Amino acid sequence: MIKKLNIVNGDTGIDIIKKAEIAGDFLPWRDFLHEGPVPAGLSLEVLSKIRAKFISDYGLGDFKTIKKEFRERNQKLNTYKLYQKVTLWFEHDLYDQLQLLQILEWFSKQDLEKTNLTLICTNNYLGESSPQQIKKLLQYETPILDEHLQLAQKAWSAFCSETPKKWAELLDEPTALLPFLDSAVYRMLQEYPSTTHGLSRTAHQALLIISNGINERVDIFTKYQSFEERKFMGDVIFWKILEEFKIHNVIEEKEERFNITPLGKKLLDGEKNWLSIATIQRSIGGVNLSQENLWCWDIKNKNIKKYYYSKSLESLLRVK
Repeated sequence: MIKKLNIVNGDTGIDIIKKAEIAGDFLPWRDFLHEGPVPAGLSLEVLSKIRAKFISDYGLGDFKTIKKEFRERNQKLNTYKLYQKVTLWFEHDLYDQLQLLQILEWFSKQDLEKTNLTLICTNNYLGESSPQQIKKLLQYETPILDEHLQLAQKAWSAFCSETPKKWAELLDEPTALLPFLDSAVYRMLQEYPSTTHGLSRTAHQALLIISNGINERVDIFTKYQSFEERKFMGDVIFWKILEEFKIHNVIEEKEERFNITPLGKKLLDGEKNWLSIATIQRSIGGVNLSQENLWCWDIKNKNIKKYYYSKSLESLLRVK
């Protein structure tokens, strides 16, 4: 039997794959790359330290522990030459597609002469699959070719760029080799502030849900996920959006129930812009969003451009 390494989108997926009696060693890839800084031109080791600090500052663990987990992950990845076959198990959503790009970009710089690198990526959620369904996914296993690696290299570079221009340009380029990349690019762009109200798609959906009378935490998140064509965001990250709404008096929480405030209603009705309420300070890939570096997604025209929000005019102005 050949020696095999399975790189999987997380621990839940690994548990199911093991129950399906898939042979080999396992490496979970734990990082929600759709949130926080992912600057360009860094080695995996250096980038991992930046990600560890972000995740720790985000309140999701101790920095030293997270850094250690990333170091152990990277060390395991570097042993790929000990395996005759490396299989990547990933899903079709934004969370997974960014992880897949990161891994493929890393492999594009490695010697793969003696490594059979393959991919299993369908529209199945691994963690929600039965062992029998996992076994059936083996029929969709495909070899990773140089063309896959080149596309991933280009897309990862675009994601890590200081502006979202190259990332958006991928929508006009052939990406069928990675069939779920196109929708991931589009969904990531929707997380930029909207030119209509200044909210990301996720934040806008959350506020709409609460305004419609769904006001318990778990119910809000469940309803939000039902709006997603491809679920990608975990509940902990979603709660952060609600917390920011509370800080800025867009919603209020009483007895563990959320309700929209008059300010929140004005935001939904277009009488207020989120950019006039909150200070934007967020990283998406290599883009550091701020009042001075404000990139907004135009829902109607489906493009992304640089803007300036004038508080005196209460208006969003295009930067030439």
